[in-house]
Amino acid sequence: MMSGGCRPRVVSQRSCVTETASEYIGRAEVGPVMTAAKLKTRTVRDLAAMAKKKRIAGWHSMRKDDLVRALLKQAKSRAAKAAKQGKSTCRRKTGAKSATAKAGRSNPSRKTVLTAYAQRRLRKIKSKSAQSKDLSFKSVGDGNGRLKDRLVVMVRDPYWLHAYWELTRASIERARVALGQHWHGARPVLRLSELPGNATTNLSRRVVRDIPIHGGVNNWYIDVQNPPSRYQVDVGYLAEGDVFFSVARSNVVSTPHASMGDSFDKNWAEVAKDFDRIYAMSGGYTAEETNRELKEVFEDRLRRPMGDPASTRFGLGAAGMPHDLDVEVDTELIIHGATAPDAHVTLRGEPVHLRSDGTFAVRFSLPDRRHVLPLVASSGDGVQQRTVVLSVDRNTKVMEPVIRDPSA
Repeated sequence: MMSGGCRPRVVSQRSCVTETASEYIGRAEVGPVMTAAKLKTRTVRDLAAMAKKKRIAGWHSMRKDDLVRALLKQAKSRAAKAAKQGKSTCRRKTGAKSATAKAGRSNPSRKTVLTAYAQRRLRKIKSKSAQSKDLSFKSVGDGNGRLKDRLVVMVRDPYWLHAYWELTRASIERARVALGQHWHGARPVLRLSELPGNATTNLSRRVVRDIPIHGGVNNWYIDVQNPPSRYQVDVGYLAEGDVFFSVARSNVVSTPHASMGDSFDKNWAEVAKDFDRIYAMSGGYTAEETNRELKEVFEDRLRRPMGDPASTRFGLGAAGMPHDLDVEVDTELIIHGATAPDAHVTLRGEPVHLRSDGTFAVRFSLPDRRHVLPLVASSGDGVQQRTVVLSVDRNTKVMEPVIRDPSA
């Protein structure tokens, strides 16, 4: 009969022994009993290796004290479970690995969190993609409450055209349906076509190039060559295989000779200085039906009627009607800067187009009031975000008119 405290040990390929909780803890690492004091004598690297071997979740980001607590907690948990069941712990060499793998299985709740994060990221990416393809910006009526689309092109000088469009959401939806399976890979573009001589048919036009654009804007500057030339622009969607769907087509414009070209400042205030010449170069005084849209845009922006050059330049005074001297002054604000080329930038919640080098410039009207303009830049991977808030005050004061006596 053996004395107390001694137990029989069966030595074979498969070892089956009856263990207490303290013995199980001691067997967690070959050698001495696993205690907090002994574990703390190990290096962080050794503890991390032990945690990795035991499949402890999150071991790679734990500090030394966290590794010690995690190892002790796992050992005590297994020992308590074995003692409660009152069964013999039978292990093979391969059995230890399978038990550790089962105990160290990933936390299902973490998988759920990662899945929810991935879903949110996917929804955000889809939303950005949809916004970049949506060209509907502003809908206008034709006087009867009906919505319509229009694309107007203006000649700024011999080498620059300015395209301005207003498209309805219904037209964008028609483009999506018409392109069908090609819609997923379609991208919004401006298609620049050159018309030789006085030709206006589709057969005579020559496509110069397709200019990629994006949603959130309603105007674009187009550089052209070889003045004088005649151009027309379509706004629409280009899919694989050169499949193009035109949403709206512009008026036909003619660029002047290079010797006639002045360098215009690209804003409506400068257009107002020489509006009749720009209106004429853009085809405003021809009888084409498409120029009706050009006339509406000029009248809306310049707030004056467009028609015969004499009446539009000299106004009602040309007809001999007395009127007060009206002066209209407006202001435009230009915000420019630079960031990473793959960043995503918004100004007041609207996307900002970045050039290939990461620079950008935004121009918009500045009404009379205080303006708070938040600009948010996010890195391409969405990890970093920077916000710059601009505050601008405009205060316009109109002085009393001075009346001079012409006989004095």
